[in-house]
Amino acid sequence: MIISQLSIAPVGEGTSLSSFVRIVIDTLRKHNVKFATNDMATILETENLDALFRVVKEAHNAVIKAGAKRVITELKIDDRKDKEVTIGSKVKAVN
Repeated sequence: MIISQLSIAPVGEGTSLSSFVRIVIDTLRKHNVKFATNDMATILETENLDALFRVVKEAHNAVIKAGAKRVITELKIDDRKDKEVTIGSKVKAVN
Protein backbone atom coordinates (compact mmCIF):
# COMPACT_ATOMS: atom_id res chain seq x y z
CA MET A 1 0.00 0.00 0.00
CA ILE A 2 1.20 3.50 -0.78
CA ILE A 3 0.49 6.50 1.41
CA SER A 4 0.91 9.90 -0.19
CA GLN A 5 0.27 13.55 0.52
CA LEU A 6 -1.28 15.64 -2.24
CA SER A 7 -1.70 19.38 -2.53
CA ILE A 8 -3.06 21.00 -5.69
CA ALA A 9 -3.10 24.79 -5.65
CA PRO A 10 -4.31 27.04 -8.45
CA VAL A 11 -2.25 30.22 -8.64
CA GLY A 12 -3.93 33.59 -9.08
CA GLU A 13 -7.44 32.38 -8.24
CA GLY A 14 -8.00 34.47 -5.10
CA THR A 15 -7.70 33.62 -1.44
CA SER A 16 -10.51 31.06 -1.10
CA LEU A 17 -9.74 27.82 -2.91
CA SER A 18 -12.48 25.59 -1.47
CA SER A 19 -14.23 25.20 -4.83
CA PHE A 20 -11.04 23.77 -6.32
CA VAL A 21 -10.51 21.49 -3.32
CA ARG A 22 -14.04 20.13 -3.90
CA ILE A 23 -13.11 19.36 -7.51
CA VAL A 24 -10.09 17.36 -6.34
CA ILE A 25 -12.15 15.51 -3.72
CA ASP A 26 -14.83 14.68 -6.32
CA THR A 27 -12.11 13.25 -8.56
CA LEU A 28 -10.76 11.07 -5.73
CA ARG A 29 -14.27 9.81 -4.94
CA LYS A 30 -14.87 8.99 -8.60
CA HIS A 31 -11.80 6.74 -8.50
CA ASN A 32 -12.77 5.17 -5.15
CA VAL A 33 -9.47 6.26 -3.62
CA LYS A 34 -9.30 6.18 0.16
CA PHE A 35 -8.34 9.66 1.38
CA ALA A 36 -8.38 12.04 4.33
CA THR A 37 -8.37 15.79 3.83
CA ASN A 38 -6.84 18.07 6.44
CA ASP A 39 -6.29 21.83 6.59
CA MET A 40 -3.15 21.77 4.45
CA ALA A 41 -3.28 18.74 2.14
CA THR A 42 -4.98 15.44 1.36
CA ILE A 43 -3.59 12.04 2.36
CA LEU A 44 -4.20 9.25 -0.17
CA GLU A 45 -3.98 5.49 0.12
CA THR A 46 -3.49 3.58 -3.15
CA GLU A 47 -2.53 0.06 -4.14
CA ASN A 48 0.34 1.11 -6.41
CA LEU A 49 2.08 3.99 -8.16
CA ASP A 50 0.10 3.61 -11.37
CA ALA A 51 -3.19 4.14 -9.52
CA LEU A 52 -1.72 7.08 -7.62
CA PHE A 53 -0.31 8.84 -10.68
CA ARG A 54 -3.51 8.25 -12.65
CA VAL A 55 -5.75 9.91 -10.04
CA VAL A 56 -3.29 12.75 -9.35
CA LYS A 57 -3.05 13.52 -13.08
CA GLU A 58 -6.84 13.56 -13.40
CA ALA A 59 -7.26 15.79 -10.33
CA HIS A 60 -4.58 18.20 -11.60
CA ASN A 61 -6.27 18.40 -15.00
CA ALA A 62 -9.72 18.82 -13.42
CA VAL A 63 -8.51 21.98 -11.64
CA ILE A 64 -7.23 23.33 -14.97
CA LYS A 65 -10.49 22.41 -16.67
CA ALA A 66 -12.32 24.36 -13.94
CA GLY A 67 -10.59 27.52 -15.10
CA ALA A 68 -7.25 27.70 -13.32
CA LYS A 69 -4.60 29.15 -15.61
CA ARG A 70 -1.69 27.97 -13.44
CA VAL A 71 -1.59 25.02 -11.04
CA ILE A 72 1.08 23.85 -8.62
CA THR A 73 0.78 20.19 -7.63
CA GLU A 74 2.88 18.78 -4.81
CA LEU A 75 3.04 15.04 -4.16
CA LYS A 76 4.92 13.26 -1.39
CA ILE A 77 5.01 9.45 -1.58
CA ASP A 78 5.70 6.85 1.13
CA ASP A 79 6.12 3.53 -0.68
CA ARG A 80 6.97 1.22 2.21
CA LYS A 81 7.77 -2.40 1.34
CA ASP A 82 8.70 -3.90 4.72
CA LYS A 83 5.19 -3.77 6.21
CA GLU A 84 1.62 -2.81 5.39
CA VAL A 85 0.74 0.84 6.03
CA THR A 86 -2.60 2.58 5.81
CA ILE A 87 -4.00 6.02 6.47
CA GLY A 88 -3.70 6.50 10.22
CA SER A 89 -1.15 3.77 10.87
CA LYS A 90 1.67 6.27 11.40
CA VAL A 91 -0.44 8.28 13.87
CA LYS A 92 -1.35 5.08 15.77
CA ALA A 93 2.34 4.18 16.03
CA VAL A 94 3.14 7.31 18.03
CA ASN A 95 0.06 7.35 20.29
